[in-house]
This record gives sequence, C-alpha cells and structure tokens, in this order.
Amino acid sequence: MSIGISGVEMAEGAAVENYYLWIKALHVISIIAWMAGMLYLPRLFVYHCGAERGSVQSETFKVMERRLLKAIMTPAMGASWIFGIAMIALNPDMMKGQGWLHAKLTLVLLMSGMHGVLAKHVRLFANDANTKSTKYFRVMNEVPTVLMIGIVILVIVRPF
Repeated sequence: MSIGISGVEMAEGAAVENYYLWIKALHVISIIAWMAGMLYLPRLFVYHCGAERGSVQSETFKVMERRLLKAIMTPAMGASWIFGIAMIALNPDMMKGQGWLHAKLTLVLLMSGMHGVLAKHVRLFANDANTKSTKYFRVMNEVPTVLMIGIVILVIVRPF
C-alpha cells in the first residue's frame, strides 16, 4: 500500500504498517522458540548417547526429545515461515535487489533442513536405532549456531 495525500490512503497505510509490525514481532518470537530447540536438541542427543538403551534415563530422554520437537520446535518453525512469508507478502518490493534477504532465505532453508535431520535422529533414538557418537552430535550442535550467526548478521548488517 502506498501512503498518499488523502486521509483514507494515509490511514490505510498506517494500518498496514501496524499489522506488519505485529507480524514481525510474532516472527521474531517464533524464531526465538525455534532456535531454543535447535540449540538444545543436539545437546540432549549428546547426553542420550551416554544412556544405556532401555534404561529409565534413555526413556526420559526419548520423552524430552519428542516433546521438544513436536510441541515447540516444529510449530515454531512453521510459525517462523508463515510470519516471514506474510512480511514478504505485505511488502513484496523487499525482494527486489536485496541480496542479503536472498542469502538469509538460503540459510533459513539450510536451518529447516537441519530441523529435518534432527527430527530423523529423534525417530532413531525413539526406536533405539541411533548409531551416531557423542562427537557427531557435538558437531551437529554447532551447525544451528553457525547458521543463526549468519542469519542475524545478514538481517542486521545487510552487507549486500
């Protein structure tokens, strides 16, 4: 919406701006929830690797991992995507000539792929079929951090 001289156009533009800010706030809240899970779940896997299969500790980790993924991470990822797409829909010009945004979206796609990898590991642990080591999960724990750093730098600094 363009903000013109008439009061109707100005009021409409102000309403869209206010709506956009609410969507942006919900987008940031969703990202925080998603990232909390993305940073914590691989750490749970590290500890789960040390638990004996079938033990009370292992079963507790299974519940924690499943709930984190299903109740927090996956809904937060979906909300992050929905609110992000809504911001672009309200301001489609933001895609023009914004290299930083295209790079950010690429990193977000990679983060979503990482989410899928972590979901796969939740299923493997749930079936007592994990074959990966604690070292593997320690490295996996750093991937969301590196992606998050790149995303934040692109959004805040907008280097290109």
